[in-house]
Amino acid sequence: MKVIICGAGQVGWQIARHLASERNDVTVVDNNPELVRRATDTLDVQGISGFASYPDILERAGAEDADMVIAATHSDEVNMVTCQVAHSVFAVQRKIARLRGQSYLNAIYSDLYRRDHLPIDVVISPEREVAEAALQRLAAPAAFDTESFLEGHAQLLGIAIDEDCPVINTPLRQLSDLFSTLKAIVVGIRRGGTLFVPSAGDQIFPNDECYVMTENTDMARTLEIFGKTQGKLERVVIIGGGNVGLAVARALETRTDRIRVRVIERNRDIAETAADALERTIVLNGDGLDSSLLEEANIGNADAVLAVTDDDKTNLLAAVRAKGLGCKMAICLTNDPTLVPLMGPLDIDAYINPRATTVSSILRHIRHGRVRSVYSIGDAEAEMIEAQVLTTSPIAGKQLKDVDFPEGVLVGGVLKSGKMSKPRADLRIEEGDIVAIFAMASQVAEVETLLQVSIDFF
Repeated sequence: MKVIICGAGQVGWQIARHLASERNDVTVVDNNPELVRRATDTLDVQGISGFASYPDILERAGAEDADMVIAATHSDEVNMVTCQVAHSVFAVQRKIARLRGQSYLNAIYSDLYRRDHLPIDVVISPEREVAEAALQRLAAPAAFDTESFLEGHAQLLGIAIDEDCPVINTPLRQLSDLFSTLKAIVVGIRRGGTLFVPSAGDQIFPNDECYVMTENTDMARTLEIFGKTQGKLERVVIIGGGNVGLAVARALETRTDRIRVRVIERNRDIAETAADALERTIVLNGDGLDSSLLEEANIGNADAVLAVTDDDKTNLLAAVRAKGLGCKMAICLTNDPTLVPLMGPLDIDAYINPRATTVSSILRHIRHGRVRSVYSIGDAEAEMIEAQVLTTSPIAGKQLKDVDFPEGVLVGGVLKSGKMSKPRADLRIEEGDIVAIFAMASQVAEVETLLQVSIDFF
């Protein structure tokens, strides 16, 4: 498949890395020559310097026979015009645009993206993706990371292991014996900053970060086994009343369990906009780092604080201050993956990486073949890949024990006829099954080969 990626920032670079590793013909376009050079030096891609919305630049990038254009520059308008030019001048069949402006995303204007108007096949909103990720974190407050798989039947949970975890120093193979009915499996462990796929003989130690795939109905029990209690959320404080904070507050207002929400926003105009848009939520205008304002928001009795301003350092400090004032759990948004190692020492319970959520969303929409979803783990250290098994796949018709999975790869769950099956040696993989596979970044290409996802299926 021939793909043109417009925008060589973090999101564009990650998309290019994924698609290039799958042996697609990828060209990256950006008006910053340094970003283009970084992409061509580190990835097997071609690069063009220039404005992506210019027809001559798209022509140089190969738009005349391109299968897809992904517009992920920092400008909504450039992304929209790029898709229009790709459609009108070069008849590119599939066009994906990243749009941030909320007015562009209003449902009443959805006709705007019809093929005879502004032909965009898929619109990705980073703010909405981040808001959804925040809601997932709040749904599993004891986990530092969470993502849904297997048509909503399974969750990938990131669990920080404490000294009082009941299963420390226990070989993973014994967990199946101790909890025979539990549909959960440890697919990854980060220890001392290094992520790896564990073997059956590996043990869990304090300060480890474990990635566990579990069936939804077993989520509370899984967290309990790993030493976490799943308390009920009743009070939430959101620091940052912009698009993300507003979307989360709106979603929490619609829930039937009546969660009390307070929003703190520094910008008065944004605070007034949020106050007008929300019905039951109290909006406070002021600095989320101000201790007196946090106390006014009753932070000491809050079950969770969600720091989602547009400044990473503000989010970190606000989360730390909230925990210091008695808040039970802190979740913060951070664009910079190098700040993630600070989360543990700062006692921040969970984080959201907007770039990772956007990349995962775009990848989910790119694939017309049998790969249904991709979730990037950490700083692109590993991936959770969800795919439907094809007749031609080498794993179809085989028991898991007979599949030659490369080292650094582990099956986390299998969906058969709408029900999740826990991976076991004698589980047979059939055509049409949906598998969720945890793979280290270096092994992703081999996993794609096992799944037989190639250009033939796009």
